[in-house]
Amino acid sequence: MPDIDPDTRTQLEAAAFRTLVAHLRRRTDVQNIDLMNLAGFCRNCLSNWYQDAAAERGIDLSRPEAREIVYGMPYDEWKRLHQTEATPEQAAAFAAKAPAHD
Repeated sequence: MPDIDPDTRTQLEAAAFRTLVAHLRRRTDVQNIDLMNLAGFCRNCLSNWYQDAAAERGIDLSRPEAREIVYGMPYDEWKRLHQTEATPEQAAAFAAKAPAHD
């Protein structure tokens, strides 16, 4: 692993995060349940982690605000525009292996 100073590492990590969020915003065809079943996290998890990071720094960021940062719009609007009903197979796979998730 290359020797990267902490500030540069933080900048690189932030750039990677922004790229991931932009990718997930473009890929509205990929449902959260698919992400959970394949990777064990989804957009909601990412927004929760963002909210946790803000709280660790004393920043009051609500769950809806954090989700809007990740989704690029209010969560309810994203669900209305892009979320489909889980298939029985998706729901069964989620129930069989996914951790507690909201």
